[in-house]
Amino acid sequence: MTGTGANLVSFLAIGILVGCGVTLLLERSLSRVLLGVILISNGINLLIIFGGRPGGAPVVGVTEPAAMSDALPQAMVLTAIVITFGFTAFLLAISYRSWYLDGDDEVPDDIEDQRIKQRAARKEVSTVDFGEEPPELDPEQLDAPAPGRRRGEGPG
Repeated sequence: MTGTGANLVSFLAIGILVGCGVTLLLERSLSRVLLGVILISNGINLLIIFGGRPGGAPVVGVTEPAAMSDALPQAMVLTAIVITFGFTAFLLAISYRSWYLDGDDEVPDDIEDQRIKQRAARKEVSTVDFGEEPPELDPEQLDAPAPGRRRGEGPG
């Protein structure tokens, strides 16, 4: 098997990088979320690079135009690396601030999330309608019947 193109092992590595990144992204620890973002971005960057046409350096005068590699994926990956670096720095700052204030970098439950869990445990309905109107006249009701149209009424 000769050539510089992508093969099954490359795409398997990309799948493993993205899969591990998604798994880490779903954790509650910000340091694991940070590692997940880095793994996902590296996997996607490899996928973009393998999506381009393989060939020589895309420099006019060095390589024949027909033998040049596609420069667009390379430019996109370079831009993605810069964006990922900025996002990584932002997540690292958030993680450090959380560790500095709380002693750990775990994301706590929101107060409203705790209330929803308690209501679900008691099997209560979590939406409350404070209006005094009946359901057929209440525009916020999702399950209200659609108003009937009379003849002669309509758009325009």
